[in-house]
Amino acid sequence: MADSASVNHLIRITNCLQTILDLEPQLEKLEHGHSLLDEFVVLKSFLEKIDRVDLNETDVERIEKATANFLKELQAPLAKARFERKSNRRLQ
Repeated sequence: MADSASVNHLIRITNCLQTILDLEPQLEKLEHGHSLLDEFVVLKSFLEKIDRVDLNETDVERIEKATANFLKELQAPLAKARFERKSNRRLQ
């Protein structure tokens, strides 16, 4: 049976991956989003096998930091896409 630290690591990693995967519909609408979506296949596969991966605190922190950076990088393109969709609706 997994110890509480392993369960905690698993939950934290799963949250990171799921947060990214939840952006899939929004990324489909971005100009270059489809290139990112190709990587989602890898993420989904990893998520299915995550319970078999031995994670330590350093790994988890690195993935959490990478997730935060990824989300930060997407803020501007996603905001621009939302603005453009709203503008297009008003013009019609």
